[in-house]
Amino acid sequence: MRYLFLFLLPLLLFSKPFKVATYNVENLFDAHFQGTEYKEYIPGKHNWNQRMVDIKLNHTAEVICDLDADILGLQEIENSIIFEALLKRLNRVGCEYRYGAITHKKGAPIQVALLSRYLITHQKELQVSYSAFVRNILEVEVEVEGNPLTLFVNHWKSKSRKGVESKRIKYAKTLQKRILSLPAKREYIILGDLNSNYNAHLTLDKRLDDTNGATGIGDVLQTTINKKLARKHQILKAEKGTHYNTWQEVPFKYRWSHKFYGNRSTLDHILLSSSMFDHKGIDYVNNSFKVFKASYLFTKKGYINGWRYKNGKHMAKGYSDHLPIYALFDMKPYIDEKPTRRVTKTVSQNIEYLYSIEALNNEIGLKDAVVVLKRRNHAIIKQTPHGRGIYLYGCAKGLKEGYSYDLLVQNITSYNGLKEVTDVITLKEKEKGKVDLDSYYHSSKELYPGTLKQNEVIRDLTGVYRNKKFTIEGKEFPIYFKKKKDTPPNGSKLKIDYAHLGYYKKLQLVVYSTKDFTVLE
Repeated sequence: MRYLFLFLLPLLLFSKPFKVATYNVENLFDAHFQGTEYKEYIPGKHNWNQRMVDIKLNHTAEVICDLDADILGLQEIENSIIFEALLKRLNRVGCEYRYGAITHKKGAPIQVALLSRYLITHQKELQVSYSAFVRNILEVEVEVEGNPLTLFVNHWKSKSRKGVESKRIKYAKTLQKRILSLPAKREYIILGDLNSNYNAHLTLDKRLDDTNGATGIGDVLQTTINKKLARKHQILKAEKGTHYNTWQEVPFKYRWSHKFYGNRSTLDHILLSSSMFDHKGIDYVNNSFKVFKASYLFTKKGYINGWRYKNGKHMAKGYSDHLPIYALFDMKPYIDEKPTRRVTKTVSQNIEYLYSIEALNNEIGLKDAVVVLKRRNHAIIKQTPHGRGIYLYGCAKGLKEGYSYDLLVQNITSYNGLKEVTDVITLKEKEKGKVDLDSYYHSSKELYPGTLKQNEVIRDLTGVYRNKKFTIEGKEFPIYFKKKKDTPPNGSKLKIDYAHLGYYKKLQLVVYSTKDFTVLE
C-alpha cells in the first residue's frame, strides 16, 4: 500500500483542475443548402454566404479559444459539416480539440455538440421525441486521467412559440430516466441551454404554466428540495437524481448569461450530482462557477454583443446572444465550505430597512407590498400609506397597479442616490382584491424641502414647465420627462396627474408618459 501511495503521489501533487463549460453559439450554420435551415440562414439569401460563415466561424473560435475549456458543450450547431469546419478553424488558430461529438437528429435545424481535450470513449443520443424540432440530448463519456466522466449536453425548448413548461419537462424526464439507470457512483455533469431559470419554481411565467407549477429543472431534475434550491450540504444525503445548481454561487445581480429586451435570465446551466462532492474520483472545485465575460462580448452600451441581423441582412458583426459559463473540476477531493450559520428561512423586513443597507447578503421578504404606480416594467411599491416607498427598476413584470403582493427581494442598488430594487420575485398575490390607493399618494402641498423622501407618488400637480424646472405657486422643482420626445415646450402650463418623486443627485419629479400629464396652455 505504501508503494502504491508513493506511485500515485506525483499525480496528486501535479494534477491541476480542468475546466468544463457550455456555450450557446447562436446559430452556427454552413453555406450549403440542406432544406432544414432557419429562413434567415438559407444560403444566397439575407446576405448569408461563405464569407459570412467564415466570419461567424472566426468569432465563435475566438470565444472558444479565450474560454479555454477542456470540455465544452455547444448548442445551435447546424450539422456535422459546420462542426468539422469549426474544429479545423480552432486547430488553425492554435486551439486544437482532438475529440468531438455531435447529435444527428434527422430534419432538425440545429444540433448540440461537445468538444474535448480528453479521449471520448463512448457517445449516444437520447431521443426526446420523433419530431425534428425536438432536439436530442447528447451523452458523451470521456476519460480524465483514468477516470470516466459522463457529460449530458442539452438544448431544451425555448419559451417562445408556444413554449409551455410541459415541453421542457419532456426533455427533463428523458434525461432523468437515463440518469436513474446509471450505476450508483457514476460521475456525470449536466450541461447546456435548458431555457429555464435556476429558480424556475418561483419564476415560471403563468402564460407558460400548463403543469400546475411543476418545472423540468426544479421538479424533474430535482434541483429543489421541498420547493427550495438544493444546497451543497444537502446533496450527499439526497436521493439519487438530485442536483446542485451552480448559479447559487454567483451574487444575485450577476446571475445571468442571457438578456432579452433587458430581461436577464439564467438559461444556461451546469448541474452537479452528489458524485461531484463525495471526495472520490473527480470532484467539483468549490465556488469555481463563473460566467465568461470577455469585454468584446458586450457592446459599448453594455448589451450582450449578439450576432447582428438587421433589416433582413446579416451584418458580419457580433458573437452570440448567450455568454459562456464554466466550472472547474479536479482529482483532488472536494473542499467543504467552512461551517457557517445557514439561513434556512427567508427573513421578512419592511421597506425602511432597505434604506439602511447598501447591499443584500441574503434575499429578504416584503409582505403586503402594494403597487402604487406601475409604468412598463417599473413600479413604486409601499407596504402602508405612511411608510416608505421604493422603486422597482425593470423587475415589475406581472405586477398590477393597485394590487398587493408578498415579494422576495434579491438585489438592491443605488443609482445616483435613487434606491432601487433590481431583482424581485412574486411569491403571492393577495386575495383581498384591488386596493384603494388614494391614501398612498401625496399632494403638491407636501412638496416642500424636507417634507417628503424619494420614491413617493405625487398626484394632481398644476404649474409651469421651463428649462427642466416645474414651478408651483412660486416654488421650483427639478423635473424629468422619461421620454425626451414627451418633454413639453418651455412655458407650458401643465396639469400632472401622476409623478414619481425620484432622485438624481437630488430630489426630482419624474413623469413617465404623456398619459400622466395634460398641457393646459
